[in-house]
Amino acid sequence: MSDLTQRASMRTAQALPKGGRGAGGGLSLLGARGVTRLVLLSCVASLSGCGGAEPHADLREFMATVQARPAPPVEGLPSITQVAPFAYQANNMRSPFDPPVVLKRVERPEGGVQVQPDMNRVRQFLEQFPIASLSMVGTLAQGERMFALIRDANGNVHRVARGDYLGTDHGQVQRVAENAIELIEIVPDGAGGWVERARTVELGGTNRG
Repeated sequence: MSDLTQRASMRTAQALPKGGRGAGGGLSLLGARGVTRLVLLSCVASLSGCGGAEPHADLREFMATVQARPAPPVEGLPSITQVAPFAYQANNMRSPFDPPVVLKRVERPEGGVQVQPDMNRVRQFLEQFPIASLSMVGTLAQGERMFALIRDANGNVHRVARGDYLGTDHGQVQRVAENAIELIEIVPDGAGGWVERARTVELGGTNRG
């Protein structure tokens, strides 16, 4: 850029008229200002000529090089191992979240009828609820017949009489009193058979075996 400035200064000095020089052989003030303006104009013209290249050419070249590269291979999906479905078969067993119940076996005379639940019997509404989720909230008397008021897990109240069933263990009501109901359930004995056990649902929601 300094060579261009020197050349422009020399050309400007040669192009100046002789009247532009002073008596001492130097340039007058007016001639010096003109030389400065001409030098600046020459520099601007030189810079304008240098800026004709495309902007960001190196960046565009780099992007084109990267895009031209072959794509890396895509790894295949891992194989999925099929897990065999699990069938829950403990529906008739006591929930581990229920309090433990002491088994009170009902004694039957030897040679009597073998204990076994009636699987063909039509289930009553309260048999869908575990006995621990049922509570006794009162009684209702109609003449000489006494009914117990049982509240289920959904908050609904039902009327229960002697002979009705409730709970998931084939529990049949044997007696209805003012402060409790007594029932007998039929549960597996652990040896392939069945056994009867007594259970009581007291007024206020307490269940005990």
